[in-house]
Amino acid sequence: MSRSNRKLVPECAQALDQMKYELAAELGLMTGGAGGADTEFASELGGAPSAGGAHVNWSQIATRDAGYIGGNITKRLVQQAEQVLKGL
Repeated sequence: MSRSNRKLVPECAQALDQMKYELAAELGLMTGGAGGADTEFASELGGAPSAGGAHVNWSQIATRDAGYIGGNITKRLVQQAEQVLKGL
């Protein structure tokens, strides 16, 4: 079975990145100028690494942390889909 990281809806890439950086901030993985960054600003810090110099060094994070981030993105997407379906 072939696996791919290709997004089925390419327009969702920015929203997924925002979730990824919010979760990284919750874990305290943001490094640089905004040490101890609040999760409210994670998307701005992650989306524009030059803003305050904060970023996540993805090649240096632990496998457990990467799995936590990916798992929680999936959990949040499922919760959002359930909310949409309840509204129908």
